[in-house]
Amino acid sequence: MKPHQQIKDWGLGLSNPLIIGGPCSAETPEQITQICTEMKEAQIIPQIFRAGIWKPRTRPGSFEGVGEEGLKWMEIVRNELNIPITVEVGNAAHVEMALKHKIEVLWIGARTTVNPFAVQEIAEALRGVDIPVMIKNPMNPDLELWMGALERMYAVGITKLAAIHRGFSDAYDKRYRNKPNWSMPIHLKREWRGMEVINDPSHIVGRRDGLLEVAQSAMNFGLDGLMIETHHDPDKAWSDAKQQVTPFRLKEMIDSIEFKQSLENMQPDEKLFDLRRAIDHLDDQLLAILQERFSLVDQIGAHKREHNLTVFQSDRWQEVMDSRTEKGVKKHLSEKFMKELLYCIHEESVKRQERQLREADPIQK
Repeated sequence: MKPHQQIKDWGLGLSNPLIIGGPCSAETPEQITQICTEMKEAQIIPQIFRAGIWKPRTRPGSFEGVGEEGLKWMEIVRNELNIPITVEVGNAAHVEMALKHKIEVLWIGARTTVNPFAVQEIAEALRGVDIPVMIKNPMNPDLELWMGALERMYAVGITKLAAIHRGFSDAYDKRYRNKPNWSMPIHLKREWRGMEVINDPSHIVGRRDGLLEVAQSAMNFGLDGLMIETHHDPDKAWSDAKQQVTPFRLKEMIDSIEFKQSLENMQPDEKLFDLRRAIDHLDDQLLAILQERFSLVDQIGAHKREHNLTVFQSDRWQEVMDSRTEKGVKKHLSEKFMKELLYCIHEESVKRQERQLREADPIQK
């Protein structure tokens, strides 16, 4: 049985919602001390303190972290806040140094998650080690790659696992630094029952002014916590200055977020039950309509085969796409949704007609 098919409590074993705070990068011991001091003054002590020690940068010459020296400064956090510390690791050497300095939680970044070789190297370095590991989503919305990284950790004995949703690269979306694509973390939670997914609004938005909105959306969608980059002087931060907030602003944000009650462990009320039952009934009708539609598609396929016509008729396809999309928009369905829905239906229709042609052609059988 695969780990995501098991019924158990995954996660880090900390309170929900989980709040992780700390700077994008550890810069100096004075910086770490000041952040801890202001967290205490603001009365916002996160469950876990985060700090980047090694920074994977897109181009050489950028600040790439202070390295192992910064791990020594994490003792300041232990003394001042008495909370666990998490750092990002990108290879086996990072793991070895982090363990040597008794880092309590590790995370694997998005640039590493995309590379199964690198993830496996980290997994082998952790074989037999009892330590929580969090894995950020890959740069592109690839659920299999994300789940594969979690499975590689589980395969070497890591059972305290959590996922971090930090958004996905999208060159055409100017609103976000990394597009949230909320369906992806929700799908992960559905596929891997009990998996904690922590939202990282700092990397999704890439600037301070949109953090609260995304953080609230994450809670609305039922995610399990927030990782928010926190710096005592964000504008002078050595990396990702635009997306970090002060401990005092972090306190304001957490106080203003409406944390939703999860339905996972509670019985839905009567109204919600009735609404869900109505949706179930409509879903049955949708399936019946789709069945009838594809029955007509099969008849069209038989007609095309009989009259030696091609499966794909571009003019007809474009007319269907344009007219149905327009009708859907008038019914308050988004253009993007309509096009994706019609594309899926069209793909299935083409496959069914292709199958008919193969079955009728003895050479292709």
